[in-house]
Amino acid sequence: MSEWWKKEVVYQIYPRSFCDSNGDGIGDLPGIISKLDELQKLGIGILWLSPVYASPNEDNGYDISDYCAINPEYGTMTDMEHLIAEASARGIRVIMDLVINHTSTAHPWFQASRDPQSPYRDYYYWRKGSKGKLPNNWTGFFGENCWEYDDRSDAYYLHLFAKHQADLDYHNPKVLEEIKSILRFWLDKGVAGFRCDVINILWKDSLQSSPKKMILTGSEHYLTLEGTHAILREIRKILDEYDAFTVGETVFASTKQACDLTLPERGELNTVFGFEHMECDQKIVKWLKTDFHPARLAKALSKWQLEVPWNTLNLENHDQPRSLSRFGSARYPIQSAKLLATLLFTLRGTPFIYQGQEIGMTNFDFTSMEQVQDVESKNVDRLLQSFHIPKKQRWRMIARTSRDNARTPMQWNTGKNAGFTAGNPWLGVNSNYRFVNYASQQENPSSLLHYYEKLIALRRGSETLLSGTYCPLKITDEEFSYRRAGRDGSYTIVLNFSDKPLRVPYEGNLVLSNYGYNRYDGILQPCEAVILRERS
Repeated sequence: MSEWWKKEVVYQIYPRSFCDSNGDGIGDLPGIISKLDELQKLGIGILWLSPVYASPNEDNGYDISDYCAINPEYGTMTDMEHLIAEASARGIRVIMDLVINHTSTAHPWFQASRDPQSPYRDYYYWRKGSKGKLPNNWTGFFGENCWEYDDRSDAYYLHLFAKHQADLDYHNPKVLEEIKSILRFWLDKGVAGFRCDVINILWKDSLQSSPKKMILTGSEHYLTLEGTHAILREIRKILDEYDAFTVGETVFASTKQACDLTLPERGELNTVFGFEHMECDQKIVKWLKTDFHPARLAKALSKWQLEVPWNTLNLENHDQPRSLSRFGSARYPIQSAKLLATLLFTLRGTPFIYQGQEIGMTNFDFTSMEQVQDVESKNVDRLLQSFHIPKKQRWRMIARTSRDNARTPMQWNTGKNAGFTAGNPWLGVNSNYRFVNYASQQENPSSLLHYYEKLIALRRGSETLLSGTYCPLKITDEEFSYRRAGRDGSYTIVLNFSDKPLRVPYEGNLVLSNYGYNRYDGILQPCEAVILRERS
């Protein structure tokens, strides 16, 4: 492997919300193609598409009914081929979302499997209940039962996610062969790799009930087991033929498990997403938010920097609230958005930007559940209601954490629907688009968008920032500072997370300040971030 992905910046697109070309209110592939010049100007080298496959959209595309077809809402296979070609012409590789823990219940495999005599029966986990009880006591990820009864089969099927997402059974070797064919189909079309959805839970070693009552009861039977490692090694053999890149979304993975999944000698994944830092403002589960303490974020990031050889650097994705709303300062929003960007591009690893992050998009401004589309949020709201949680309290929890916070349409300009669509958008547009939008920032040289461009260019031009070592210097709720050292010298990065000036002892030549200063005197302004270069 050439490890080309270590030098690039990844931009994640949630196709449904990025750019609508035909006025039906849903983003599409031609819309993405129309914005490739903007991504090239930003400095993007890899484009990650959330699912564009055929799907009933029970979970907005993460319930796939045909892996080798494009959802007509997004366009055609010709559009997809055109996107890959146009991106390549601009030096941008395309990676796709690979969702292989489960399929849609509308998938032909599942529909055939409902017949107990079908050769597809063992593609999924079908089990009889016992004396009116479910096959086991496991709990699922979306706040609902993980077994669903099917009248035609007179049996239950396993779904760790929504009931329309049936888990595949890799104990049947034919399932892995099907997945290998799907990989080759897309790699032959020029796709450069895959983001692998919930990839560390593929293998279930048994379906026994669990004696442990926890948030995910039964998870000891599927979290990061040897069976999953074996599957990934088989998949990697194909990917290496194409010099393709993989990044795995992992559930509750430790740094040791991340290493087990990614060390080159193991031949599994190239990288994984670690989410420990994304849990710094919660208790037990993401719906129970706490006050944000910067030191918790910094300590988690630093831990992964020190214990995992190569990291993915991310503060947002399609499942998480917006980072500016979570980790930013209400008094200094622009400065703190730039501070978070400085953090993202100066740690060791491959940076991932989520659409709209580069212009400082924030959580939605919805006022009720009627405006929410996310299936997970709706399930959690029903669950909380069953516990007699008052409506206002339920809404506060949903509003702060719902996945729809990241899924509101991209804010391109001050026109109708933020320039996302000429029609009626599938999900409401945040009303702050009038002053938070791409067009306005493109015209402003001191904008967050241009700051992103500067950081990406700085990283690309520095071997130290690309691959140098990481050494933490100080971590408090006010200061996070660290040193990057490498072949072209050393950089000291100092971040003032507080709303007050901060005196620091570091010396060096100022390379970049998120305040736009050309001087450095050892005093950082509120939410100021500086990159210093060691004086020769």
